[in-house]
Amino acid sequence: MAKLPILKPEDAEKMLLKAGFELIRSKGSHKIYLKDDKRIVIPFHPGKILHPKIVNQVLKAVKES
Repeated sequence: MAKLPILKPEDAEKMLLKAGFELIRSKGSHKIYLKDDKRIVIPFHPGKILHPKIVNQVLKAVKES
């Protein structure tokens, strides 16, 4: 199995916006993106990288769109 890339929230946001996702709302430090019926939640914590499960979710969503 290939290793997942290390993503910062800003990088994941760029990927999602480029794939056609829209920022529908934010609550606290989390931003919620939507495209069709697919919803992705990205936590924006300063100086932190995204958990591998979230990275996998983002990559899968971008690949499918």
